[in-house]
Amino acid sequence: MLAAWAQGEPAESIPIDDRGLHYGDGLFETIGTSGGRARFLAAHLGRLARGCAVLGIPAPDESVLAREIARAAALAPHVIVKVIVTRGRALARGYAFTGAETPTRIVTAWPWPEGPLAARDPARVATAGRAGSTPLLAGIKHLNRLEQVLACEEARQRGLDEVILVGRDGGIIGGAMTNLFMYHDGQLATPRADRCAVAGVMRGQVLAAASRLGFAACERDLTVRDLAGAQALWLTNVRVGLWPIGNLAGRECAVHAWTQPLQRAIETGAGGARLA
Repeated sequence: MLAAWAQGEPAESIPIDDRGLHYGDGLFETIGTSGGRARFLAAHLGRLARGCAVLGIPAPDESVLAREIARAAALAPHVIVKVIVTRGRALARGYAFTGAETPTRIVTAWPWPEGPLAARDPARVATAGRAGSTPLLAGIKHLNRLEQVLACEEARQRGLDEVILVGRDGGIIGGAMTNLFMYHDGQLATPRADRCAVAGVMRGQVLAAASRLGFAACERDLTVRDLAGAQALWLTNVRVGLWPIGNLAGRECAVHAWTQPLQRAIETGAGGARLA
Protein backbone atom coordinates (compact mmCIF):
# COMPACT_ATOMS: atom_id res chain seq x y z
CA MET A 1 0.00 0.00 0.00
CA LEU A 2 1.26 3.47 -0.87
CA ALA A 3 -0.80 5.51 1.61
CA ALA A 4 -4.05 5.56 3.61
CA TRP A 5 -6.26 8.33 4.94
CA ALA A 6 -9.33 8.27 7.19
CA GLN A 7 -11.54 11.37 7.26
CA GLY A 8 -8.81 13.05 5.21
CA GLU A 9 -6.01 12.44 7.73
CA PRO A 10 -3.15 9.89 7.48
CA ALA A 11 -4.23 6.65 9.11
CA GLU A 12 -3.29 2.99 9.41
CA SER A 13 -6.35 1.68 11.27
CA ILE A 14 -10.00 2.34 12.06
CA PRO A 15 -11.73 2.31 15.46
CA ILE A 16 -12.49 -1.16 16.76
CA ASP A 17 -16.20 -0.33 17.07
CA ASP A 18 -16.65 0.75 13.43
CA ARG A 19 -19.74 -0.92 11.94
CA GLY A 20 -17.85 -1.62 8.72
CA LEU A 21 -15.56 -3.93 10.68
CA HIS A 22 -18.35 -5.63 12.66
CA TYR A 23 -21.07 -5.99 10.02
CA GLY A 24 -19.62 -4.98 6.66
CA ASP A 25 -21.95 -1.99 7.00
CA GLY A 26 -20.66 0.14 4.17
CA LEU A 27 -19.55 0.34 0.55
CA PHE A 28 -16.41 0.66 -1.50
CA GLU A 29 -15.16 1.77 -4.91
CA THR A 30 -11.99 0.63 -6.67
CA ILE A 31 -10.79 3.38 -9.01
CA GLY A 32 -7.99 3.12 -11.54
CA THR A 33 -5.88 6.25 -12.02
CA SER A 34 -3.26 6.99 -14.66
CA GLY A 35 -1.09 10.08 -14.97
CA GLY A 36 -2.96 11.76 -12.13
CA ARG A 37 -6.36 11.13 -13.71
CA ALA A 38 -9.10 9.08 -12.12
CA ARG A 39 -10.67 6.94 -14.82
CA PHE A 40 -14.48 7.04 -15.01
CA LEU A 41 -14.62 9.15 -11.85
CA ALA A 42 -18.20 10.37 -12.36
CA ALA A 43 -19.43 6.79 -12.75
CA HIS A 44 -17.66 5.71 -9.56
CA LEU A 45 -18.95 8.64 -7.52
CA GLY A 46 -22.46 8.10 -8.89
CA ARG A 47 -22.48 4.42 -7.95
CA LEU A 48 -21.13 5.23 -4.49
CA ALA A 49 -23.89 7.78 -3.95
CA ARG A 50 -26.57 5.32 -5.11
CA GLY A 51 -25.20 2.64 -2.80
CA CYS A 52 -25.17 5.05 0.14
CA ALA A 53 -28.82 5.88 -0.59
CA VAL A 54 -29.75 2.18 -0.58
CA LEU A 55 -28.03 1.64 2.77
CA GLY A 56 -29.17 4.92 4.30
CA ILE A 57 -25.62 6.20 4.80
CA PRO A 58 -24.99 9.92 4.17
CA ALA A 59 -22.83 10.11 1.04
CA PRO A 60 -19.46 11.88 1.22
CA ASP A 61 -19.15 15.33 -0.30
CA GLU A 62 -18.09 14.63 -3.89
CA SER A 63 -15.72 17.59 -4.11
CA VAL A 64 -13.93 16.51 -0.92
CA LEU A 65 -13.69 12.94 -2.12
CA ALA A 66 -12.40 14.03 -5.54
CA ARG A 67 -9.58 15.98 -3.90
CA GLU A 68 -8.65 12.99 -1.76
CA ILE A 69 -8.65 10.70 -4.80
CA ALA A 70 -6.43 13.23 -6.63
CA ARG A 71 -3.98 13.19 -3.73
CA ALA A 72 -3.78 9.41 -3.95
CA ALA A 73 -3.50 9.47 -7.76
CA ALA A 74 -0.46 11.75 -7.56
CA LEU A 75 1.62 9.15 -5.71
CA ALA A 76 2.63 7.16 -8.81
CA PRO A 77 2.06 7.08 -12.58
CA HIS A 78 -0.53 4.29 -12.19
CA VAL A 79 -2.46 3.90 -8.93
CA ILE A 80 -5.45 1.88 -7.76
CA VAL A 81 -7.43 4.03 -5.33
CA LYS A 82 -9.85 2.28 -3.00
CA VAL A 83 -12.55 4.36 -1.33
CA ILE A 84 -14.44 2.84 1.61
CA VAL A 85 -17.42 4.46 3.29
CA THR A 86 -18.82 2.81 6.43
CA ARG A 87 -21.75 3.84 8.57
CA GLY A 88 -19.18 4.76 11.22
CA ARG A 89 -18.65 3.95 14.87
CA ALA A 90 -21.46 2.03 16.55
CA LEU A 91 -23.64 4.06 18.91
CA ALA A 92 -25.59 1.03 20.14
CA ARG A 93 -25.13 -2.71 20.41
CA GLY A 94 -26.57 -4.99 17.76
CA TYR A 95 -27.31 -4.85 14.06
CA ALA A 96 -29.73 -1.92 14.23
CA PHE A 97 -28.27 1.55 13.73
CA THR A 98 -29.49 4.72 15.43
CA GLY A 99 -29.30 7.07 12.46
CA ALA A 100 -27.00 9.42 14.37
CA GLU A 101 -23.75 7.69 13.35
CA THR A 102 -21.01 9.69 11.61
CA PRO A 103 -19.82 7.88 8.46
CA THR A 104 -16.19 6.86 8.20
CA ARG A 105 -14.44 7.78 4.93
CA ILE A 106 -11.28 5.85 4.06
CA VAL A 107 -9.11 6.39 0.97
CA THR A 108 -6.17 4.08 0.24
CA ALA A 109 -3.67 4.07 -2.62
CA TRP A 110 -2.15 0.91 -4.05
CA PRO A 111 0.46 0.36 -6.77
CA TRP A 112 -0.90 -0.60 -10.19
CA PRO A 113 2.38 -1.51 -11.87
CA GLU A 114 0.90 -2.89 -15.07
CA GLY A 115 -1.30 0.15 -15.75
CA PRO A 116 -4.67 0.17 -17.51
CA LEU A 117 -3.49 -1.02 -20.93
CA ALA A 118 -1.65 -4.17 -19.85
CA ALA A 119 -1.85 -7.06 -22.30
CA ARG A 120 -3.19 -10.26 -20.76
CA ASP A 121 -3.52 -13.77 -22.07
CA PRO A 122 -7.17 -14.75 -22.57
CA ALA A 123 -8.77 -15.84 -19.30
CA ARG A 124 -9.35 -19.40 -18.15
CA VAL A 125 -12.71 -19.72 -16.38
CA ALA A 126 -15.37 -22.22 -15.33
CA THR A 127 -18.61 -22.07 -13.38
CA ALA A 128 -18.22 -22.12 -9.60
CA GLY A 129 -18.82 -25.30 -7.65
CA ARG A 130 -21.31 -23.55 -5.34
CA ALA A 131 -24.45 -21.63 -6.18
CA GLY A 132 -24.32 -17.87 -6.09
CA SER A 133 -26.93 -15.77 -4.36
CA THR A 134 -29.14 -12.94 -5.57
CA PRO A 135 -29.50 -10.74 -2.46
CA LEU A 136 -31.59 -7.62 -2.03
CA LEU A 137 -28.32 -5.70 -2.27
CA ALA A 138 -27.51 -6.99 -5.78
CA GLY A 139 -25.67 -4.47 -7.90
CA ILE A 140 -24.23 -2.20 -5.20
CA LYS A 141 -20.64 -2.53 -4.03
CA HIS A 142 -21.25 -3.24 -0.35
CA LEU A 143 -18.56 -4.54 1.98
CA ASN A 144 -20.02 -8.04 2.47
CA ARG A 145 -17.84 -9.99 0.01
CA LEU A 146 -17.34 -13.38 1.66
CA GLU A 147 -19.03 -15.19 -1.22
CA GLN A 148 -16.57 -13.56 -3.62
CA VAL A 149 -13.64 -14.35 -1.30
CA LEU A 150 -14.54 -18.05 -1.32
CA ALA A 151 -15.16 -18.05 -5.07
CA CYS A 152 -11.74 -16.49 -5.74
CA GLU A 153 -10.13 -19.16 -3.55
CA GLU A 154 -11.95 -21.82 -5.58
CA ALA A 155 -10.57 -20.28 -8.78
CA ARG A 156 -7.05 -20.31 -7.33
CA GLN A 157 -7.29 -23.94 -6.27
CA ARG A 158 -8.58 -24.94 -9.71
CA GLY A 159 -5.87 -23.00 -11.56
CA LEU A 160 -8.39 -20.61 -13.11
CA ASP A 161 -8.38 -16.87 -13.58
CA GLU A 162 -12.02 -16.56 -12.55
CA VAL A 163 -15.15 -18.56 -11.74
CA ILE A 164 -18.66 -17.68 -12.86
CA LEU A 165 -21.32 -17.58 -10.13
CA VAL A 166 -24.65 -19.15 -11.02
CA GLY A 167 -27.87 -18.68 -9.06
CA ARG A 168 -29.91 -21.58 -7.76
CA ASP A 169 -32.33 -20.98 -10.63
CA GLY A 170 -29.56 -21.48 -13.19
CA GLY A 171 -29.26 -17.77 -13.92
CA ILE A 172 -25.81 -16.27 -14.47
CA ILE A 173 -24.78 -13.70 -11.88
CA GLY A 174 -21.24 -12.92 -13.05
CA GLY A 175 -17.67 -13.57 -12.04
CA ALA A 176 -16.38 -13.51 -8.49
CA MET A 177 -14.55 -10.25 -9.18
CA THR A 178 -15.88 -9.37 -12.64
CA ASN A 179 -18.95 -8.85 -14.74
CA LEU A 180 -19.59 -11.19 -17.66
CA PHE A 181 -20.42 -10.43 -21.30
CA MET A 182 -21.23 -12.94 -24.00
CA TYR A 183 -21.75 -12.75 -27.75
CA HIS A 184 -24.35 -14.79 -29.57
CA ASP A 185 -26.00 -14.30 -32.97
CA GLY A 186 -24.78 -10.75 -33.47
CA GLN A 187 -25.57 -9.42 -30.00
CA LEU A 188 -23.54 -8.61 -26.90
CA ALA A 189 -25.38 -9.46 -23.67
CA THR A 190 -24.69 -9.16 -19.95
CA PRO A 191 -26.82 -10.13 -16.92
CA ARG A 192 -29.23 -7.45 -15.72
CA ALA A 193 -27.96 -5.16 -12.98
CA ASP A 194 -30.40 -6.62 -10.46
CA ARG A 195 -28.84 -10.04 -11.04
CA CYS A 196 -25.24 -8.86 -10.66
CA ALA A 197 -23.22 -9.16 -7.50
CA VAL A 198 -21.91 -5.71 -8.53
CA ALA A 199 -23.10 -3.53 -11.42
CA GLY A 200 -19.55 -2.71 -12.46
CA VAL A 201 -18.35 0.65 -13.73
CA MET A 202 -16.47 -1.09 -16.55
CA ARG A 203 -19.65 -3.03 -17.36
CA GLY A 204 -21.37 0.30 -17.92
CA GLN A 205 -18.46 1.55 -20.04
CA VAL A 206 -18.66 -1.52 -22.28
CA LEU A 207 -22.38 -1.00 -22.84
CA ALA A 208 -21.78 2.68 -23.64
CA ALA A 209 -18.87 1.84 -25.97
CA ALA A 210 -20.99 -0.75 -27.80
CA SER A 211 -23.71 1.87 -28.29
CA ARG A 212 -21.22 4.39 -29.72
CA LEU A 213 -19.87 1.77 -32.12
CA GLY A 214 -23.32 0.66 -33.25
CA PHE A 215 -22.87 -2.86 -31.82
CA ALA A 216 -26.06 -4.55 -30.63
CA ALA A 217 -25.92 -4.92 -26.85
CA CYS A 218 -28.42 -5.60 -24.09
CA GLU A 219 -28.92 -6.49 -20.44
CA ARG A 220 -31.01 -9.61 -19.93
CA ASP A 221 -31.34 -12.81 -17.95
CA LEU A 222 -28.64 -15.27 -18.99
CA THR A 223 -28.53 -18.96 -18.15
CA VAL A 224 -25.98 -21.74 -18.06
CA ARG A 225 -27.39 -22.88 -21.41
CA ASP A 226 -26.65 -19.42 -22.87
CA LEU A 227 -23.12 -19.66 -21.47
CA ALA A 228 -22.56 -23.01 -23.16
CA GLY A 229 -23.82 -21.66 -26.48
CA ALA A 230 -21.93 -18.36 -26.45
CA GLN A 231 -19.72 -17.67 -29.46
CA ALA A 232 -17.44 -15.36 -27.46
CA LEU A 233 -17.11 -14.30 -23.82
CA TRP A 234 -15.47 -11.47 -21.87
CA LEU A 235 -14.85 -10.46 -18.26
CA THR A 236 -14.84 -6.82 -17.14
CA ASN A 237 -13.76 -4.71 -14.20
CA VAL A 238 -11.80 -1.49 -13.85
CA ARG A 239 -8.54 -3.34 -13.24
CA VAL A 240 -8.66 -5.81 -16.17
CA GLY A 241 -10.74 -3.71 -18.57
CA LEU A 242 -12.39 -5.89 -21.21
CA TRP A 243 -10.73 -9.31 -20.89
CA PRO A 244 -11.58 -12.03 -23.42
CA ILE A 245 -12.17 -15.53 -22.13
CA GLY A 246 -10.01 -18.06 -23.95
CA ASN A 247 -11.09 -21.23 -22.18
CA LEU A 248 -14.43 -22.04 -20.57
CA ALA A 249 -14.35 -25.29 -18.58
CA GLY A 250 -11.98 -26.84 -21.10
CA ARG A 251 -13.70 -25.46 -24.21
CA GLU A 252 -11.48 -23.16 -26.26
CA CYS A 253 -13.06 -19.80 -27.05
CA ALA A 254 -11.97 -17.56 -29.93
CA VAL A 255 -11.17 -13.91 -29.29
CA HIS A 256 -13.97 -12.05 -31.05
CA ALA A 257 -13.39 -9.30 -33.64
CA TRP A 258 -15.32 -6.82 -31.45
CA THR A 259 -12.70 -7.04 -28.70
CA GLN A 260 -10.18 -4.47 -29.93
CA PRO A 261 -12.75 -1.89 -31.14
CA LEU A 262 -14.49 -2.07 -27.77
CA GLN A 263 -11.21 -1.78 -25.89
CA ARG A 264 -10.23 1.30 -27.92
CA ALA A 265 -13.66 2.86 -27.40
CA ILE A 266 -13.43 2.29 -23.65
CA GLU A 267 -10.06 4.03 -23.52
CA THR A 268 -11.49 6.95 -25.49
CA GLY A 269 -14.15 7.31 -22.81
CA ALA A 270 -11.71 6.97 -19.90
CA GLY A 271 -10.62 10.60 -19.85
CA GLY A 272 -12.02 13.51 -17.93
CA ALA A 273 -10.55 16.61 -16.43
CA ARG A 274 -7.32 16.25 -14.56
CA LEU A 275 -8.07 16.17 -10.87
CA ALA A 276 -6.91 19.18 -8.86
